[in-house]
Amino acid sequence: MKTAFTNATIHTSVDGEILENGTLIIDNGKIVEIGRNISTEGCEVIDCSSNVITPGFIDAHSHVGLWEEGARDFTSNDGNEYSDIITPYLRSMDSIFPEDKGFENARMGGVTTMGISHGSANAIGGQLCVVKSYGIDVDKMVIREPAGVKMAMGENPKGVGVNHKKAPQTRMGVAYIIRKSFYEAIDYRRDWEEYNDKIVQNEKKEEADRKYVKPPKKDMGKEVLLKLLDKEIPARCHSHRADDIKTAIRLSEEFGFNLVIDHATESYKIKEVIKEKGLTIVNGPLFGVPTKRETKYKTMKTPGIMVKAGVKVCVTTDAPVVPIEGLRDTLIMAIREGLPQDQALATVTINPAEVLGVEDRVGSLQVGKDADFLIFNGDPFDTRTQVVSTYIDGLLVYQLS
Repeated sequence: MKTAFTNATIHTSVDGEILENGTLIIDNGKIVEIGRNISTEGCEVIDCSSNVITPGFIDAHSHVGLWEEGARDFTSNDGNEYSDIITPYLRSMDSIFPEDKGFENARMGGVTTMGISHGSANAIGGQLCVVKSYGIDVDKMVIREPAGVKMAMGENPKGVGVNHKKAPQTRMGVAYIIRKSFYEAIDYRRDWEEYNDKIVQNEKKEEADRKYVKPPKKDMGKEVLLKLLDKEIPARCHSHRADDIKTAIRLSEEFGFNLVIDHATESYKIKEVIKEKGLTIVNGPLFGVPTKRETKYKTMKTPGIMVKAGVKVCVTTDAPVVPIEGLRDTLIMAIREGLPQDQALATVTINPAEVLGVEDRVGSLQVGKDADFLIFNGDPFDTRTQVVSTYIDGLLVYQLS
């Protein structure tokens, strides 16, 4: 049976559209109708008077399920693979623990979708995945994989090199290793092209004249890097300082891959460059004290500065650095510090959906999209307001008690 949520103030996240006294109708996990003065005949009706409905929130950069909440021992940390500095063959989904309390907290805080990646120990890391925050079977929770490849500039890969007494140990070392890896992937592609050409030429010969052509050795890591070079997925580059952001841009232009700047702590220092390049930033964590030199200039003002500069912005918790249920609180603080309220919702809905490549399913309330939405008992931008209900694929997965 269809379910109609009536008499609500509905934020669709489409060009800031707000429907007063709106109705949202869902069926079989999808949105089938949305608007005013809609017939609810044949529907189960839920009266949402005095309530606000928004799309489910999306955090484009989190580590939920990889750093298990409430556990600090080494075996509970599946977030970094230190065995090599270049690891594009890794898949984050292979480390996700779906019973991590972070998933429950996400639903409580209205976060229905997350981009999950491992940490930033590697100059080129592994593959991100996109998951819904409800379920016990990771394969059923994942809605896109891979959704990007993790890269990292600056202190983190440097520190791993120093601690493990191996390269890289400087910023130029990090850039060199990334550059070298892409050139190796280009050579790998050329080897396979030459092999395929030889196969074609061989097949043109008489059978008696054909010779065995040995194929190149398959390399899972280089296969993933070719997806970057072909722009099938973006590079998600951990970059705090402005100079590290510029290095990431330099590499992306040298090799032609699509780039998203994660953390982007000092992005405001080069906002004109980021705007000119048409880059998206995933900004955060914004809450808490700076924990290293790269974040000493972080500020809650960054989302507002960058949005006003015309840059597409996503706000992130970097959970569990900031608890995943704190995404809305982070957003509210960013609004207080200058993020235009009429553009704020997009930073945790449609913008991250586009970054993750799942905007056809989530990120806004539109007919045909997944029925992922939140019901609030007041203004969602007021910290006193509570999430009353969280729905994922039309299922009630959290109810305020």
